[in-house]
Amino acid sequence: MNGKQTVVLASGNAGKLRELGRILAPLGVDLRSQSEFKVPEVEETGLSFVENAIIKARAAAQHSELPAIADDSGLEVDYLKGAPGIHSARYSGEGDEGNNRKLLAELGALPEDQRSARFQCVLVYMRHALDPTPLVCQASWEGRILFDPRGENGFGYDPLFYVPDHDCSSAELPPEVKNRISHRARASALLLEALRQNG
Repeated sequence: MNGKQTVVLASGNAGKLRELGRILAPLGVDLRSQSEFKVPEVEETGLSFVENAIIKARAAAQHSELPAIADDSGLEVDYLKGAPGIHSARYSGEGDEGNNRKLLAELGALPEDQRSARFQCVLVYMRHALDPTPLVCQASWEGRILFDPRGENGFGYDPLFYVPDHDCSSAELPPEVKNRISHRARASALLLEALRQNG
């Protein structure tokens, strides 16, 4: 990318904007929130993380007439056949705490060795709304679901997501560690590499 390229993030989430903005800074990307361009929220009607990320990126590119990046991410629990999956954010309809309560209730006293789970993140980069070959980068983060929430950092399912390599929950990790090893960090590193290769 020559010069400063403005790219729209298909999200109004300030945390995501900061995180991805930092990661893409070496490429001279000026990442802006879709709210700056009055991009309306789109309905996520896809049946997969990939489809939903494409829907969001296409809408942002269309309304802003600029390249766009979107992510779709969530938690897959093996015992629940991949649920909450693409419905992670609205699993209970009662926000983060409600989602965590529902997940613990669904798993009940299920033993530790059957509580395997992973966070998934898909990042999509579209050069324009009609881009026939968007860049799609996917990464996952393996762990398992705890019996009780632990930790104060992070958001969403972080207090219930046990990270074996660090022997703690995602919400107990220092933010700088999480931002290096999480599903979003891994997908972002892949996107950075793909953008470098594609000029």
